[in-house]
Amino acid sequence: MLAVLGMGLPGIVYGQHQHAPSTGAGLIPEAQVGSGTAWLPAAVPISGYHVRPGRWSLMAHGSVFLQFVYDFGTRRDYQLGSVNWAMAGAAHPLAGGTVGVRAMLSAEPLTVTERGYPQLLQVAQPYQQVTLTDRMHPHELVSEAAVIYDHDIGAGIAGSLYLAAVGEPALGPVSYRHRPSATHDPAAPLGHHSQDFTHTSFGVATAGVYTRRVRIEGSVFNGAHPDDVRTNFDFAGARLNSYAARLTVNPDPRWSVAAWGGYLAASGGTHAHGALHRVGLALLRSAPSGVGGTWSTALIWGADVPSETRRALHSILLESSLEPGSNDAVLGRVEYVQRTAADLALIGSVRPELDLGALSLGYARRLLSGYGLDAWLGLRGTMNLVPEDLHLFYGSRTPLGVIAYLQVTPSRRADHLMPLGSSQCTTCMR
Repeated sequence: MLAVLGMGLPGIVYGQHQHAPSTGAGLIPEAQVGSGTAWLPAAVPISGYHVRPGRWSLMAHGSVFLQFVYDFGTRRDYQLGSVNWAMAGAAHPLAGGTVGVRAMLSAEPLTVTERGYPQLLQVAQPYQQVTLTDRMHPHELVSEAAVIYDHDIGAGIAGSLYLAAVGEPALGPVSYRHRPSATHDPAAPLGHHSQDFTHTSFGVATAGVYTRRVRIEGSVFNGAHPDDVRTNFDFAGARLNSYAARLTVNPDPRWSVAAWGGYLAASGGTHAHGALHRVGLALLRSAPSGVGGTWSTALIWGADVPSETRRALHSILLESSLEPGSNDAVLGRVEYVQRTAADLALIGSVRPELDLGALSLGYARRLLSGYGLDAWLGLRGTMNLVPEDLHLFYGSRTPLGVIAYLQVTPSRRADHLMPLGSSQCTTCMR
């Protein structure tokens, strides 16, 4: 699924950049823009292919994992498959601002099947008249198709409008697939469904204002979850029946802090729920490390508050990726999530609410680099922590899982790296 734009072709820059040119509003580096309209730290490196023909800015980004997943215990399962995504975008000056289009695709409905991949303790999902447990669903074939417009308002303030047939509202942190702290981790966080699950919503409109350091935005969106057919557009009965707001502050290039809140209307789809409110907070940090490396960390809290019970279900994630140089990466996650018995398809068998945890550690090594691509070989292990209620179902209070993978990403050639604060890169956009 990696776009092949720029694989060693003349006039196309590829590699990892600490900064990119400003947006059309001229206030922030484009490296600061993450998934949807969410912000990353400005010091985040970007890996991808970038070209500027005339007044156009074109980009392509992506990541492909070929992974073997094995979960141990009484619910043991395994799969050889691929999680992957590719993003393409274009931007051009228009009426004193900048208009852009962006699309993101994934072949996961084919490469991990529409049943998804094994992952212990992940939220259960309906699929073809049955309920799948301990699996992570694949992403949609098309998970973003959006138009973005930025324009100066004056006095160091800009406005933005984001309209997406498929996209991400201002609810949650930067999606885990785009967080630098998860660059080398193929698995979704266990708290994904109470943190950034709305990153694929069929119908989104977001308006915001921002300065160089602060962004305030609000969204209306379709709160229905995608169905179990991952290759279609779920517009049947779609309504803009949910809303959200987010405040983001980037105090310096290394940090981004965001807080959000919103309302999701009752939904069917693969993860049916009643009406609920969602709140959360994220702290993201990225900074250069060693020679040509980066250390990126995310601390995220998210909570769902169902209107029926008014009892908050919390999730906490600490996620980090340390690249001491250009050839090695150490990754880790510590997670705490509260699940209902329905989330695990164990209604009537266990307590209505359960406290779960997970500790994941991994290592990746860059094996090859050429033709605009890097190949990494990685190994990731997880120890899950479950209460005594689940001992019988999982065969242990610490069920284990492991993932071995080969990852292919755009090249990170050292001669494209620039120090923090550099503004010399003139061929990049996100």
